[in-house]
Amino acid sequence: MTREYHNPVLLQESVDGLNIKEDGVYVDVTFGGGGHSKEILKRLGEGGKLFAFDQDEDALANAIDDDRFQLINQNFQFLKQFLKFYGIRKVDGILADFGVSSHQFDEAERGFSIRFDANLDMRMNKNSELSAFEVVNSYSQEALSSVLFQYGELRNANAVAKTIVEARLQAPIKTTDQLKAVLKRFLPKMKENKILAQIYQAIRIEVNQEIEVLKEFLLQVPEVLDRGGRLSLISYHSLEDRLVKRFIRAGKFEGEPEKDFYGNINVPLKKVGGLIVPSAEEIARNNRARSAKLRIAERI
Repeated sequence: MTREYHNPVLLQESVDGLNIKEDGVYVDVTFGGGGHSKEILKRLGEGGKLFAFDQDEDALANAIDDDRFQLINQNFQFLKQFLKFYGIRKVDGILADFGVSSHQFDEAERGFSIRFDANLDMRMNKNSELSAFEVVNSYSQEALSSVLFQYGELRNANAVAKTIVEARLQAPIKTTDQLKAVLKRFLPKMKENKILAQIYQAIRIEVNQEIEVLKEFLLQVPEVLDRGGRLSLISYHSLEDRLVKRFIRAGKFEGEPEKDFYGNINVPLKKVGGLIVPSAEEIARNNRARSAKLRIAERI
């Protein structure tokens, strides 16, 4: 099932970045189809341990039968809390692939893909109360415009939001095809897929609170990662990558790094190597890898 569920991106590069110790403790916070986790387990000895997180119930079917492995059906924003539950306070490495899994894109009823007509959903956690339907049909024009501008980087976000708000006064917008029909005038043929992808991305990020979750996760990393431990993070859009880059550089999301009394920069992480992107060969094999960016850091 794993190959159909998700084709792992930058597999060797991201796991290489963890610099795995055979008896170490590692975390894959975005388990999905288990591709990255399986590669980590290959490199662990009998005394090693791997914890994995995934809030999507569908991912549980990919659980790996290995005594060294523990799958936790939770959002990785609860990283510290659940590791503590299992008696783990420090780990030697953390890997995250922030992309939507191929499975989620390919399951039409999940509503993630522009290719299918489906109910407006886009929830990674099927038990979450907030879905794309609520965002599209209940957010004010101002709030909707903000989501589309911040998360979709749409220049005409306010006009798009106004059109949605006016259309839903006639009847609720329930499906992806209905949303496309409402926004038809903003979708010129040559750019339709690109603009729709931006709109879907914005709504999906809001539904799953992806930016806030990423921030919560990153703030826990210095507490959980042992000195010398590695962080290996794969991002797919500029919003995520910007946060990751800033946090590695400054230990915070805005402003300059903190300094001690003597003027020395005081940050918890240092970057390892430069930005890594997929090879042309990998992109040819897996088109969804084209926007991936891998950054590696080490706990100081």
